[in-house]
Amino acid sequence: MAMEICGIDEAGRGPVAGPMVYAGCVFKMENGKWKMENYFNELNDSKKLTAKKREELFEIIKENSIYHIVFKSNDEIDEKGLSQCIKESLIEIKEELNADKYLFDGNSNFGIKGIETIIKGDTKIKEISAASILAKVSRDNFMIQISKKYPEYKFEKHKGYITKEHIELIKKHGYCDIHRKSYKLKALQKTLFEEYK
Repeated sequence: MAMEICGIDEAGRGPVAGPMVYAGCVFKMENGKWKMENYFNELNDSKKLTAKKREELFEIIKENSIYHIVFKSNDEIDEKGLSQCIKESLIEIKEELNADKYLFDGNSNFGIKGIETIIKGDTKIKEISAASILAKVSRDNFMIQISKKYPEYKFEKHKGYITKEHIELIKKHGYCDIHRKSYKLKALQKTLFEEYK
């Protein structure tokens, strides 16, 4: 019996708006082979794929995997801090998915026992590539939907990441309900001592 690996990756650790999303993914087996096997060549770090390709693979991965997706809102990030939200996400995935091995993209397991890390894992381990696609598409879709509520911020374009346009829109409109207030942006500080509100 082949070893079952749970690949884990995230999307949205760096943006100043919206949730952080973690995904865990274990491939299903059928007749002694991985159901995802025919698509292994197409799996890669989600950032290296086109949005259209990610969307296609998102549906294929969901169909051929056992997966769990965790959303941590901007309010949770502001209240608990990034590290605590990451820990909680990793624990939840580990509790929800059974696997022989848990592999997390990056260089820290945030003190969670039983989770191994692998740098650039999303380009080396197919299960992590799949998890990165699940996380990115889930988050992008959330930001596209929420942009209808806050059209003036153009979240459908920059997805809450720190771009020049996004900073200018914050300067113009202030923060909205889904901005991470705990993220201090130098570009929004009037002086070193007076933070832009």
